[in-house]
Amino acid sequence: MNDYNALYAIWKEKCTQDEDLVRELAEIAGNEEEILDRFYQSLAFGTGGLRGVLGAGTNRLNIYTVGAATQGLADYLNEDFTSPSVAIGYDSRNKSALLAERAACVLAANGIKAYLFKELIPTPIVAWAVRRLSCSSGIVITASHNPAKYNGYKCYDPRGYQMTDEAADKTLAYINRIDIFDDVKCVSLADGLASGMIEYIEDSLLDEYYAAVAARQINPGICKDSGLKLIYAPLHGSGNKPVRRIFKDIGLDDVTVVASQELPDGNFPTCPYPNPEIKQAFEEALKLTETVKADILLATDPDCDRVGIAVLDNGEYQLLTGNEVGCLLIEYILSCKKAKGTLAEKPVIVKTIVSSELATVIAKSYGAEMFDLLTGFKYIGELITQMEADGEADRFELGFEESYGYLSGLHTRDKDAVNASMLIAEMAAYYKKQGKTLVEVLNGLYAKHGYYLNSLFNYYVEGADGMQKMNAMLDLLRTNTPATVDGKTVTNVTDYKACTDKDIATGEVRKTTLPVSNVIALSVGTDKLIVRPSGTEPKLKIYASVSAADAQTAKMSTEQYRTDLEALLGLA
Repeated sequence: MNDYNALYAIWKEKCTQDEDLVRELAEIAGNEEEILDRFYQSLAFGTGGLRGVLGAGTNRLNIYTVGAATQGLADYLNEDFTSPSVAIGYDSRNKSALLAERAACVLAANGIKAYLFKELIPTPIVAWAVRRLSCSSGIVITASHNPAKYNGYKCYDPRGYQMTDEAADKTLAYINRIDIFDDVKCVSLADGLASGMIEYIEDSLLDEYYAAVAARQINPGICKDSGLKLIYAPLHGSGNKPVRRIFKDIGLDDVTVVASQELPDGNFPTCPYPNPEIKQAFEEALKLTETVKADILLATDPDCDRVGIAVLDNGEYQLLTGNEVGCLLIEYILSCKKAKGTLAEKPVIVKTIVSSELATVIAKSYGAEMFDLLTGFKYIGELITQMEADGEADRFELGFEESYGYLSGLHTRDKDAVNASMLIAEMAAYYKKQGKTLVEVLNGLYAKHGYYLNSLFNYYVEGADGMQKMNAMLDLLRTNTPATVDGKTVTNVTDYKACTDKDIATGEVRKTTLPVSNVIALSVGTDKLIVRPSGTEPKLKIYASVSAADAQTAKMSTEQYRTDLEALLGLA
């Protein structure tokens, strides 16, 4: 643990460049608890970059912690690349533009060309720009769908997906050598622009991105004259212009934007949790349905890499889960391509290990190969990059994760809510022309393949020892693995940290092929229970994937699984 009082004293002396930080440091004087929380540790830099609460201190995101991270990144890039360059974007969060500029100015001072977007932009477009501009890395200032007090710093590698462990470790080693106030080089934005080391990305370049997204339509022109009515909620984020642009490009004209959530606002006044996974994010859109009877409500998160929908069915709007939308997209893409005769001989669908097994069942029914990867879209990005290198890019149809992230093209290497919004809209239009809602199509999949219920339970474990507590829970599960859950026998245990997969009945232990990760999966017959700590927030996650004859049976089993695991892990 850091000597937090000593660090506080240094920051009070040397933190002078942001009035908000100076004021905050003055306000917490003498408050031991507040000082501890800000200085007991430094924000951890990993493959996801940085994420934390905005504010003063080593355990906060601010111009100094971002400056130090960027200096470390610059040292790494200058060591490993010739004439490196970086694409930089940001979303609507508080301080995002300021932090993006600081990153650009630090890079410029270190002789690294910084390509900076002129206004807020979706994360997947930055990932696209990394490859389009042949950059050595990319930076996005965002905390995705976290509450307003958070912001973050995502880093990409030259292939356009998030940093590998090797690159993150090298960058962290450089960061650890840096004095946060004395060792960070920085020029002014004006000087960086004048020297040409900072260059704004022209709007005309984005036309290529929109063309690449539009090229992934399954049924071009299906939206035009379809009668589909859509309400779109940008949730005060970066999706407003890009999503509306792609809707226009594909001929979807009947789009009503939620005015109260249209403009960027890092305080997210209408949705404290700007997360399209939760119903609260749709409340403003639902109010609008009193006058606009839309077929579908669609919301994107602040950095527009996730999208959620609610569908009008029998007079009510039903919020669909990320798994349900993923399964619908797989069915739509594969069935339409098969009917047209354009489906590859061995199409590929990619999902994460915590995503619905129904996706696998649907994919295999069309002869598609399913890849199950660890949580984190970078693993999907790595796989499709390898497929492209192997000359098999045409096999890739869709990658998705249960947390509302989807990608159907090779244009970017991160989940893309612009791309997904387009696919969802044309899918809804396609089935509307057949007289079906997406809920009816989903029910048809359940009737054909069986009912699947996928649930996620979050447990916040905050504080200075939060991560240690979560690690202890995972270790407890390793050493005290239950023989039964809900009275049913545990048949298989996969420990992704130990890289082992054990068949309980035979005792056979196989090596896993996925990267090391602090994740444990218990198989209970055809059901699966997965426990892992979040990579971006102080919370433990329990996933339950249950198949049953009907919804009620699945819900009962899920609740008992939850109760048993809570008791075992001390979460009850």
